[in-house]
Amino acid sequence: MPQPRSYTTSVASVYPHYVTKAGKKSRTKDEVDQIICWLTGYSPEQLRSQLDNDVDFQTFFTDAPAMEKILRG
Repeated sequence: MPQPRSYTTSVASVYPHYVTKAGKKSRTKDEVDQIICWLTGYSPEQLRSQLDNDVDFQTFFTDAPAMEKILRG
């Protein structure tokens, strides 16, 4: 069975939409990055690397340093 499209979509392709949406709410790109890093455990450098490497959402969340902590509470 094929994976859902959301699994195979690259994070980098959606990221600009997050920044645009945040901007409409008077928030900054740095704030978007801060929230993503807080949720996933990536450092800002690791986040940039994931975006530069065009990883998909499945890989992004599977490799996230702190996702296990978030999912387990």
